[in-house]
Amino acid sequence: MQKNPSQSDKTSCDSCGRSDCSAAEHRKDESAEEFAERRKLQSRLCRIRHKVVVLSGKGGVGKSTVAVNLASALSAAGKRVGLLDVDIHGPSIPTMLGLEGIRVGACEEGLLPIDLHGLKVMSLGFLLPNPDDAVIWRGPMKMGVIKQFLKDVVWGDLDYLIIDSPPGTGDEPLSVCQLIGSLDGAVVVTTPQKVAAVDVRKSINFCRQLKVPVLGVVENMSGFVCPKCGEVTQILRSGGGRRMADDMHVPFLGAIPIDPGIAESGDIGLAYVRYCAASPTAELMHAIVEPIMALDKPFDALRASMSPPG
Repeated sequence: MQKNPSQSDKTSCDSCGRSDCSAAEHRKDESAEEFAERRKLQSRLCRIRHKVVVLSGKGGVGKSTVAVNLASALSAAGKRVGLLDVDIHGPSIPTMLGLEGIRVGACEEGLLPIDLHGLKVMSLGFLLPNPDDAVIWRGPMKMGVIKQFLKDVVWGDLDYLIIDSPPGTGDEPLSVCQLIGSLDGAVVVTTPQKVAAVDVRKSINFCRQLKVPVLGVVENMSGFVCPKCGEVTQILRSGGGRRMADDMHVPFLGAIPIDPGIAESGDIGLAYVRYCAASPTAELMHAIVEPIMALDKPFDALRASMSPPG
């Protein structure tokens, strides 16, 4: 006989078998429908080991570029990776990965993310009939579609879900933090100048108020790389990201210069770390990824210890 929600209050969640799972217990203030929806959401999230959001308090700092290359670098390292674009009003991930015009499929379990050489990608851009359409939505509608991306997309088993959030501390990043509930951390992107760093401080305080660990700060557009000689010229004041990270007592992950190859790779729909894999700038990006990779090391060590001797 099937149990109703009140009968299953003390049973383990179907998705993970843990008695302490947040979806194992029917809350007094929720309906049976809300309980079922929350369990479905948790069943997706339980299969994703690490969830990392890419944030910035300022627009135009290259946050999506960092998210795309972070996800691509993790995928190239053999990790199972999903990339979720929750920038509702300006979804740029489809363009940056050469996926414009592609539509998502569906199966009995839900929506199927686009599979790009093993990297699973989802964006509202895949659902718009016309890429030039303006999305004019208020908060509740935006939260609803973000919940659908987490609950109804068949992500499967992932090592990492990288979430590209729009600038600011509004509906989209707040929805992500509240729905997931246990983010592994945030990567905060800034540019060197003071006007950007001031706004990015707000993102760090946003994370602290929501108890989201700040994995570190990335300073983007830190100098210009000459395409002929490779010399780096400081166009903007350098070091603003590092100083801000020091002032806020968070790690500084590294600096990425303005490299013409980054703009070119985004325009042709390729991740820079793959398009210019041997370049010094790509090496800087890989160094930024290392602290994110470190999240998985305890699991890798455990898995190795359980493997039979070769």
